[in-house]
Amino acid sequence: MNQIEYNQGAKTMVRICGIMLLGLTFALGGCLSRAPMKKETLAFSVSAMTTKKGATGTHVLSIKTLQIDPPYNGRSLIYRTGEFSYERDAYAEFLGTPADGLVAPITQMLRDDGGFSAVVKTGSAAKPDTMVEININQLYGDIRRPGSPEAVLAMQVIFMNATNGLPGKVIFQQNYSRRVPMKSATPAALMEGWNQALVEIFADMASDLRSREIE
Repeated sequence: MNQIEYNQGAKTMVRICGIMLLGLTFALGGCLSRAPMKKETLAFSVSAMTTKKGATGTHVLSIKTLQIDPPYNGRSLIYRTGEFSYERDAYAEFLGTPADGLVAPITQMLRDDGGFSAVVKTGSAAKPDTMVEININQLYGDIRRPGSPEAVLAMQVIFMNATNGLPGKVIFQQNYSRRVPMKSATPAALMEGWNQALVEIFADMASDLRSREIE
């Protein structure tokens, strides 16, 4: 190989490496807007949002279970990128598991507007006479439509009577879901959308409970 051929080969290799590096940058960034390679840690919070204060009831509620279906139960944020395709965000995650992170805000909303005299933890000295099972089956950011990202949250709740700390007859069961437009395609905007979805869902739930005289 002469010097000219060597130089041409070297230039070609540089171009190939540059193209591969650019492709990797786009693959990592995807459709999301963020500083490159900056990892974010987020948490649910509804304290800054307005919740309607309902009338205090006489029943004591306990959250029996709060579960999140796979694949949404991991720490990484999940995005829906196609009809059957999803991606985990390698650079944005929950502070703990999303189920653990939801306990405090959900307890707060049930206490503030659920029509219960108290919301206690499992094993509390205050024995509940009502229990609820919460199962979240959708928790993702929908980025299939460029320029129109949405925060998606869906859950099923089952309220039941309780005697001596043991669940009994189901008294209310309902499915709720929300799709909240995100202000931007960022993890922070997705978190804000989920928080808004939580407030809206639990406001509807409180209204449904009051209409059925379950408070």
